[in-house]
Amino acid sequence: MRSFQFYNPTRLIFGKGQLQALQTEVPKYGKRILLVYGGGSIKRSGLYDQVISQLNAIGAEVTELSGVEPNPRLSTVHKGVALCRTHDIDLVLAVGGGSVLDCGKAIAVGAKYDGDMWDVVVREATPQGGLPLGTILTMAATGSEMNNGSVITNQDTQEKWAWFSEYSFPAFSILDPVNTFTVPLDQTVYGMVDMMSHVFEHYFHLDTNTPVQLGFCETILRTVIDTAPLLIKDPENYELRETILYCGTMALNDVLNMGLAGDWASHNIEHAVSAVYDIPHGGGLAILFPHWMKHNLDVDVDRFKRMAVNVFDINPNGKSDKQVAEEGIEALRNFWTSIGAPSRLADYDIDDSQIDAMADKAMRFGPFGFFKKLQREDVVQIYQAAL
Repeated sequence: MRSFQFYNPTRLIFGKGQLQALQTEVPKYGKRILLVYGGGSIKRSGLYDQVISQLNAIGAEVTELSGVEPNPRLSTVHKGVALCRTHDIDLVLAVGGGSVLDCGKAIAVGAKYDGDMWDVVVREATPQGGLPLGTILTMAATGSEMNNGSVITNQDTQEKWAWFSEYSFPAFSILDPVNTFTVPLDQTVYGMVDMMSHVFEHYFHLDTNTPVQLGFCETILRTVIDTAPLLIKDPENYELRETILYCGTMALNDVLNMGLAGDWASHNIEHAVSAVYDIPHGGGLAILFPHWMKHNLDVDVDRFKRMAVNVFDINPNGKSDKQVAEEGIEALRNFWTSIGAPSRLADYDIDDSQIDAMADKAMRFGPFGFFKKLQREDVVQIYQAAL
């Protein structure tokens, strides 16, 4: 295990009926609120009216930014930053799924940065502050509600990058499983793929003496695998939604990352695809992650065998370690397709015409991945295998 420091200042407010906490949390930061949300689902579900009612009760002055995209765009961040400056915003309140939260983070930090927020995203500038951010989560997936990560897409350059800052942690996040009842089936599936992928990014590491971290990972993975088919059949089951919502948060609040360096190559590979083709992030991960696993199987066959046995209950008797490991990877792919996730890039009408361009984008900052450092030829091979 490597030495580490753990820091997470987010106040997590979890459970049924917790929206009223807005009346306690918001006044800590001021009255001028930028309300950030997506395409209107929070209005159809009634959540928008509930939020406005809570904010009106404390006399908040609300400015709105709607229309945040599933892969949030830099242009939308720019709009939010301009609104923050025009209205002297005290608190950014992001209501929606991970994309809305990611956009809210970029707006909050961008409002306190004199240059273009893209400079921060591509690591050409370091922010020195940010507006406070509150979030109300409506979809279990990214874990953005309790971490400092954000992913932003630049449509002009067709690039999509994750960025991190100590100023992008939410000050508070409200998670009511009821608010996830109306998430469409495909988005529910993509969310579960995403959170499992976050766990796998931690699971595949080279650091030694990490039995607790590996055990945490396996527990979350098994829980999602057990819960997913039930949730698909009963999408308004509170306990099932509650379980998945909690799994999504725990998958990426850095608890699993203590004492180790996760890989994160698969996310980088997928970001290049969804930057060019604007596909759902979870769908892209479902396609690419098993191929990353196959490509890197020989790095640590024992780790893949452990996944097969401990997560997917593969019987190892009479088989080589590599055979067991390969069965585990196939079990993962079969599970994801069984709940409705795609398995090939062709499912999104993606052919080989943009492989070189995507590989170039993925390699912008050089070789990447902590489990195995991927070179350009590795990335190309993974894309080709996934066609």
